[in-house]
Amino acid sequence: EVQLVESGGGLVQTGESLRLSCVASGFTYTDYALGWFRQAPGKGQEAVACIDTTNGRTYYDDSVKGRFIISGDNGKNTVSLQMTSPDPGDTAVYYCVGRSEVLLLHKLWLNPSQWDFWGQGIQVTVSS
Repeated sequence: EVQLVESGGGLVQTGESLRLSCVASGFTYTDYALGWFRQAPGKGQEAVACIDTTNGRTYYDDSVKGRFIISGDNGKNTVSLQMTSPDPGDTAVYYCVGRSEVLLLHKLWLNPSQWDFWGQGIQVTVSS
């Protein structure tokens, strides 16, 4: 059974860095991707970033490009999201996601239905 467990959320002030981490257990796929989505109150699920674990290629939504950095450790099946210069617009529940293949990842990653596994979510609140 695949499980994704997030950690590192909380309350920070605007501009204060925060790091989210996710451990993926039960992940036995050879080629897979890990990433992050978020959902703010009253809004839909929004793709944040993802990483292709086969080649380390990363993808970012324009809203976080240049501010957030995603990284992965294949040996430990972990993925992290370093959030620098967050602002109140980044306040949301953040979900770690996993996909069991990387085919067409660059086209499909923004669609939440393309991700096979989801964590429980962790709250991130950025105060002004």
